[in-house]
Amino acid sequence: MNRVLLDTNAYTALMAGDGRIADELARNEAILLSPIVVGELYDGFLNGTRSQQNRTILSRFREKPRTLCVPITDTTADWFAEIKRMLRKKGRPIPINDVWIAASCMEHGARIISFDRHFAEIDGLLRWET
Repeated sequence: MNRVLLDTNAYTALMAGDGRIADELARNEAILLSPIVVGELYDGFLNGTRSQQNRTILSRFREKPRTLCVPITDTTADWFAEIKRMLRKKGRPIPINDVWIAASCMEHGARIISFDRHFAEIDGLLRWET
């Protein structure tokens, strides 16, 4: 099954009309969201002027049949620890939320859709190439 996980900046770009993201989503059977991404989006909504409207749009997006918010599990935590260890060994830390997001990707065999280049530091992480 082809799965992708949307990072916060990819969701934001999609909502701003980025056709590249929409085209990529159309090619996949499942669109995953991490609770970490949802939390980052909620934070952004609270700091904006259209908080409730943005929450409603996200809620509708999450209701689509191919969209699933994946839970944080013990397996996610194992991946998190492994990714942190590998990044520490490389001396290449990335933001902690992005380690959790990558861990969800690894757990679910999903490709990350993000504009953040630091995901390239994670060996074995499948990434969307712009």
